[in-house]
Amino acid sequence: MNIILNNTKEIFDGDKLTISEIMKVKNYTFNDLIIKVNGALILDDEWGEIVINDGDNLEIIHIFHGG
Repeated sequence: MNIILNNTKEIFDGDKLTISEIMKVKNYTFNDLIIKVNGALILDDEWGEIVINDGDNLEIIHIFHGG
């Protein structure tokens, strides 16, 4: 499967993966994330349900806190 992940072309094994599965493969363990699929905001309780398909644009944005 070929997708765009954070503006970079990425290749994953398999035809479809959920957002959670992609985060596990990429070892993303950050807290406070904003996730968008093809421009649509995805709520955190949907990460295990939303399937990413070939050609999708996935944005995983880590929110930084500070002062």
